[in-house]
This record gives sequence, structure tokens and C-alpha cells, in this order.
Amino acid sequence: MEDIPLRQTSRSRVFLPQIQQAAANAGMEPKAFCDQGAQVFKKLAERAEISHDHFVRTTDSDHRDAVQYFWFLLKERGYIFPAKHEGWYSVSDETFYPESAVHLVLDAQTGRKIMASIETGSRVEWTSEFNYHFRLSALKDRLLEFYRQNPKFVVPASRMADVVKAVSSGLQDLSVSRPIERLMWGIRVPDDEKQTIYVWLDALVNYITKAGYPWTPGGESDGGWPADCQVIGKDIVRFHCIYWPAFLLALDIPPPKQVFTHAHWTLGRQKMAKSTGNVVNPFHALDRFGVDTMRYYLALDGGISDDADYENRYIIKEYKKGLHGGLGNLTSRIMRGKRWDVRRAVESAGRPDQHKVDELALAQRSRIQGASGIVKSLMNELDVGGALRVIMSRIYQTNKYINDSAPWDLAMSDDPADKAQLDRVIYLSVEAVRVCGILLQPFMPGKMAQLMEILGVEPGRRTFEHAKFGADTSYGTPKVDLGKGTEGVLFPPLVSDI
Repeated sequence: MEDIPLRQTSRSRVFLPQIQQAAANAGMEPKAFCDQGAQVFKKLAERAEISHDHFVRTTDSDHRDAVQYFWFLLKERGYIFPAKHEGWYSVSDETFYPESAVHLVLDAQTGRKIMASIETGSRVEWTSEFNYHFRLSALKDRLLEFYRQNPKFVVPASRMADVVKAVSSGLQDLSVSRPIERLMWGIRVPDDEKQTIYVWLDALVNYITKAGYPWTPGGESDGGWPADCQVIGKDIVRFHCIYWPAFLLALDIPPPKQVFTHAHWTLGRQKMAKSTGNVVNPFHALDRFGVDTMRYYLALDGGISDDADYENRYIIKEYKKGLHGGLGNLTSRIMRGKRWDVRRAVESAGRPDQHKVDELALAQRSRIQGASGIVKSLMNELDVGGALRVIMSRIYQTNKYINDSAPWDLAMSDDPADKAQLDRVIYLSVEAVRVCGILLQPFMPGKMAQLMEILGVEPGRRTFEHAKFGADTSYGTPKVDLGKGTEGVLFPPLVSDI
């Protein structure tokens, strides 16, 4: 909504032991196997109307060159050295864990005791191998100083505290390569064809690949680095909030300005996992409920600190309450009203007789006036769900304002004062819809474009600057046929409640 330059990248990391094994099981070369999988994610992004400037794959040639150059500089500065490594290794997490980060658990499937990561629950096995290490321990003080200077580097604050605590307790040097006997599928270590670069060092560098890395002198910021915000799941905080800034600081490259970490979606209060079949088909969900409804629900109920549980009945509940019964119903009540003229009400906003407002009108106007500022503040704090709830509260309150003001009764009166009051009620109601509709555009772009057409808002007046009380008095005449019954309704009734 604001005129701010934006560059957005999505990525797929493919140099994983699991990919190598899965490709072998499928009788395919790893690259061909990954090409097949990448198409599914591209189709999903297109179906969900998610745009990006770059869809980065770690098989891209420019990424490979960037990773090898990054490695070369780390080695030149003395941060990479060869050594024998022993420790608890998780294939699924692609990382070694220290003794303090694993424990003995009972495997529910086999009934046997196994060692597993405390953080992720993934199985680990004791592994001994020769590889290259990164001097992570040498970056402890620089990391802590960086966190001190950037106390909101990790959002939410609870995870920022976890990161600082983990680094303060001490860091072990990090294994950053694997023997080709263990991982052949990947980018080779420069000058050592027997070693493959560690998947996380490889994958993390792709954040700067599309920002133009390696940069020419003086052009470090031309591609948009450092990133304003990186968005990750809570299970990979250590890699993005400790390892990634450490790699960058080692080369005097500024880390991203902020890392937004979110919780996970569960299904039936259980972790979603392809291996158990406890998953949701996103294509089916989009086909049934529509893109904007799914965007609305995921933003509204998605967990940041704590996991959120996904169920169709929750989507249906929020659709009925907020969209069909809330915004959709409010829009129809105002724009389809036969006893008043919306355009006349908007034009009347500046008349002297509209300055004599009652207590209900004062409260309604105050809610509209404060909405955009609160929403902007919450969005800047990355509280997307909180911002959405503020907007929807205005919708619910406006429905109540109409009920309490009873414009249908005012429309039956011949008293000029009642006519003025009628225009006031309709204006304060439709103005709330206009402002909220503009603020809802990032959440439901398709439906809000339809709403703007219903209200008659000009395309050039749909920006954040216009999401203020009284910022636009040119609307009120629909640009589309409002239809009858469910025809032309913004959010029609659902076909099924199951």
C-alpha cells in the first residue's frame, strides 16, 4: 500500500542427503528429481497468488559460484580449517549436535531407545569423519555485541532471548563440509573434490546471491542488502540467527536487519509430517475456500510464539464471522440500501449540519481516524495477526453502529434533522468500510479490489495515504452492478459447512 521499493525472494535448498537418497529410490538423477519438485512449489506460489522477484534454487550456477567465492574468503581469513569431527549427527536436520543438545528417548514406532535432538526430536547417530570446520567460537563476542546493538534482530522477543542465551553459554566450531562418500550431491569444496560444502552454509548464501554477491567495490547495497526482514520457521532459528550472522560478520558483511520467526501449523494438534500422512493439501484448500479466504485465515490464526492448529471448521467459522457475516454483510447493508443515497451521504460530509455529531458518531469517527496508525505500527512490529484483528474490530463495531443508529427509521422521517442524521450514519459507516478495505488489501488483494469497485473508489485513491478519515470524498457510486440476492455479493454463503 505504501510506495516503498520491494524485492522478494523465495528459495528451495536441494543439496540434502535426503534428496540424494530419495532420488536414488525413484531411479532418477538428483537434479531431475529436484526439477520435478520445484515445479510443484512454483505452481503453488502461482495458485496462491504469491509473487517474488526471484525463485532461487541452490542448483543455480550463479549461486554455486557465489558459495565457492564465499568459502574462499572465509578460508583466506583463517575461519576455515581441516579437522577430524565426532559428534551426534541428524540426517533430517543436516547438522551435528553437541552432547548437551541430545537425550535418550523411546522411539514410538519401534519401542526402542534412541538418541534424539532435544530441539527438534530428530534421531541422531554418533558419527566420526574428517571434514572442514568454521571457527564459530571466534565469533562469540562479535555476535553478542551485534545482538546488543540490535535487540530486535529476532522477533518475537522470546526467541531473541533464547539466541542470546545460547551464544552466551559458548559456541563450538562448526563442521561445514561432508565427505563425498556421505554427500556427493552438492557444491564441492574449492581445491578439495573429496568434500562437499555443508548444506546450511550453501543454502544460507543464496540470500545474498540475488542481491548481486559477489559485489563489486562500492556496489554492496545496490541489490538491496542487507535485507530488511527474513522470514523463517522456529525450527531453523539457530541456523539463521547464529550461524548466518556469524558467517557474514566473519567477512564484514552486515547481517539482515531483522529475522521474523514463526511457529508451526499442526493438524489435529499433531505435527504435520509427510511420513505419517498428517498433512493438508494446499491446492485442495485453495480450490475449496479461495485464495483470499485462505490468506485471511492463515494471517488471522497463524501462530508466532505458539503453534496453531489447522482445521476446516476453523476456516468456516472465521469465514462466517468475519467475511460473510462481517465485512460482506456490512458492505451489502450499506451499498444495497434502498432508503438512502450513499453518494449523497459522502458528499454531505463537509456540510455544516454534519458537524453536530452525537456520542455514537463521535466514537465511530474516532475508531476510523485511529485505525491506520495502529495498523501501521503493528505491521512495523511484524504483528500481522494483530493488525488484522484491529481492522476486523472496526468492521464489527461499524455493524453495531448501524444497528444502534437505525438508519432505516431515520429514512422514514421527513424531519430535515433526521435526514442530516441519516447521511451522517451512512457516511460514517461507508467511510469505515472504505478505510478498512484499503488496509485489508495486503491480506485479500483480490476481494478488496472488488470491494473498491463496489464502493466506487478510484484506482489511484487506494493507497495507504488514502486510508485516513475524510481522505477521499469522490467515491460512493458503484463501478459494478451490485446484483440481487447472492449475485455480486463480496463473500457469498459457503456451499458446505463440513
